[in-house]
Amino acid sequence: MQFGQVSIDPEIMSGAPVFAGTRVPIKNLFDYIEGGETLAEFLDDFPSVTKDAALTVLEMAKKTLTTEKVLHENFA
Repeated sequence: MQFGQVSIDPEIMSGAPVFAGTRVPIKNLFDYIEGGETLAEFLDDFPSVTKDAALTVLEMAKKTLTTEKVLHENFA
């Protein structure tokens, strides 16, 4: 399954959501941010991920966490 820049395939990284066309788990981006790293550092360490892809994933997270309807559908 592909959702924009996010791909989920049981044959890739055991089905963990990854950046489309890569084997880089989406979780890695959030781990970097949580650890105080910058987006530039993440992109340097994972050159197969484009800046556009990373920003798109961050925007997806933003929409998920700032839309009451989505929060109710997924977390209520």
